[in-house]
Amino acid sequence: MASNIFTAAITGMNAAQYGITTTEHNISNASTPGFSRQQVLLAPNIAQQFGSGFVGQGVDVTGVRRIYDQFLTTQVLQEQTQASYLNSYHTSIAQIDNLLSEPVAGVSTTMQGFFDAMNGVANNPESVPSRQTLLGNAQATVNRFQSLDQQLTNIANGLTGQISASVKDINTYAKQIAALNVSIKRFTAGGQGQLPNDLLDQRDQLINQLNQQIKTTVLQQSDGSASVFIGSGQPLVIGDQAMSLQMVNSASDPSKTDIAYVAGGRTVTLQQSSLQGGNLGAFLSFRDQSLEPARNALGRLALGLATSINQQNQLGQDLNGALGRDLFRTAAPVVAQGAKNTGTAAVSAAITSVGNLTASDYQLKFDGTNYSMVRLSDNNVTNLGATLPQTIDGFTVNITAGAVAGDTFLIKPTANGARDIALLTTDPAKVAAGAPMRADAALTNLGAATISSGVVNSPPSAIPDPAHPLTDLNLRQPVSITFNNPPTSYNVTGTGTGNPTNVPYTPGSDISYNGWTVQVTGTPASGDVFNVASNVNGVGDNRNALLLAGMQTQNLMANGTANFGEIFSQLVGDVGAKTHELDVTSQAQNNIVIQTVAAQQAVSGVNLDEEAANLIRYQNAYQASAKAMQIANSMFAALLAINP
Repeated sequence: MASNIFTAAITGMNAAQYGITTTEHNISNASTPGFSRQQVLLAPNIAQQFGSGFVGQGVDVTGVRRIYDQFLTTQVLQEQTQASYLNSYHTSIAQIDNLLSEPVAGVSTTMQGFFDAMNGVANNPESVPSRQTLLGNAQATVNRFQSLDQQLTNIANGLTGQISASVKDINTYAKQIAALNVSIKRFTAGGQGQLPNDLLDQRDQLINQLNQQIKTTVLQQSDGSASVFIGSGQPLVIGDQAMSLQMVNSASDPSKTDIAYVAGGRTVTLQQSSLQGGNLGAFLSFRDQSLEPARNALGRLALGLATSINQQNQLGQDLNGALGRDLFRTAAPVVAQGAKNTGTAAVSAAITSVGNLTASDYQLKFDGTNYSMVRLSDNNVTNLGATLPQTIDGFTVNITAGAVAGDTFLIKPTANGARDIALLTTDPAKVAAGAPMRADAALTNLGAATISSGVVNSPPSAIPDPAHPLTDLNLRQPVSITFNNPPTSYNVTGTGTGNPTNVPYTPGSDISYNGWTVQVTGTPASGDVFNVASNVNGVGDNRNALLLAGMQTQNLMANGTANFGEIFSQLVGDVGAKTHELDVTSQAQNNIVIQTVAAQQAVSGVNLDEEAANLIRYQNAYQASAKAMQIANSMFAALLAINP
């Protein structure tokens, strides 16, 4: 019986010692990220049978387990990857929001200054200082567009670095998880059912960090290893094998990099939209859904402003009496061939109507017979038929021979609009403030009819010679309108395309020849003559300047639904709304993460008060077992004394 007391006391001391060691291990790692508290597992030793019954033989330490809840851990991973995604997206888009919403740095201020200066020219068209002020404000507007585009480009370049860093982190975590899988498998196989708790915690922490970079799916294997999957099911870690990600040039857009999957010596570009969650998913979403559309929208505004001003300036007459020319340089659409094209065809594109442009990029596809155009912002598909050129959304696309089935071409109509805008002249005389023609009534007229000052038709018709855009319109060829007897009709001479006769007269109706339009109103007399001729010495004419200034409030953009200021306000509003949305959702998601982690830590976390109580409990148990050992020793000594 004394041996039973010794056995029970020794096992009790041993169990208490294990308890103290485990408790101290918990206390030491209370602040260690990813640590799960551990607990000693005890079971009674098999009792020994005596005649009077079974007598216990102490306690057995059956293992040390970590307090772990797979469901809560998975939930933490899910919430944290979404929180990382939202936080990174919000941080990134806030850069654009701050850039565009700054009143001093925005485009709206300089555009307002430009049109104010244009009104100044309209008020005093012969004033050279007023014209110089206009060109100064035009240059300031150009500089602002270029500056904003450069800053957006800088954000894009920095984003590429962030994507690269995220890819490197993912690859590093994958290798570390695979290495831990090896150790965990070995210790699990040799541990007789016991698990390497600390290694499991380390692996879970690495998976947690990986999950903050990219959304993962984790499957626990029976041998103790963990398999990690990303994207649309691509395995990143299988046992001791770690695959990797790699940045590659985009097959559809040479200006971008895509993420590729590397396994078994093969590199396969992934569907970028499948890389969801985490920092990497946020960076890709921000680039494709916010950054590039913002730059395209800014380019569309720059193209719209520059092209519209150019077209109207071409319809006027400058201070030297010459027909107006372009004031701004405009960007051509960007066209890129698909990297997998096998044909020899080349695609070209040209802006035909800035009012119909969108802020989207496009992909032209050829199926061997027909062409189709995909608007990438909403994946809307337009079938173009078997022949090109075709016009869609304000630009015309053409192609040379040599296309084969499967060839694709990326078209970015507005991408470089803000980057490439430039002022083409520093000569204030080149501002075409006046109209190149004027209309008047002959001094000998006897009737009460009057003729309007006339306007040049806009937009101009076919322009065969860009250097002399209105030469072929015969705009300055003198035209005479002579009323017949009775004055219910008139004859026209000098049209350049024949001399119409007996044209019915309707007071106030349009009379259009040679690229201009006038109206004759009132009651003419027989023989009254109205002349339309070149505006010689028209330095004080402000008709075209008024039209240029009025373009500020005209709905020339977005299919005739918005003016220049509204287009920029829409861009600022869209970015601001998305920024606010992400601000709210990221804060809400962070609160969810806090609550989820708290629930997980309530199970797995170390409570120092509880551990302190456990120390006292195990200390008392150890002392009690030691006292039992002392008593057993005294009993044994007494027996020896009785039987010397």
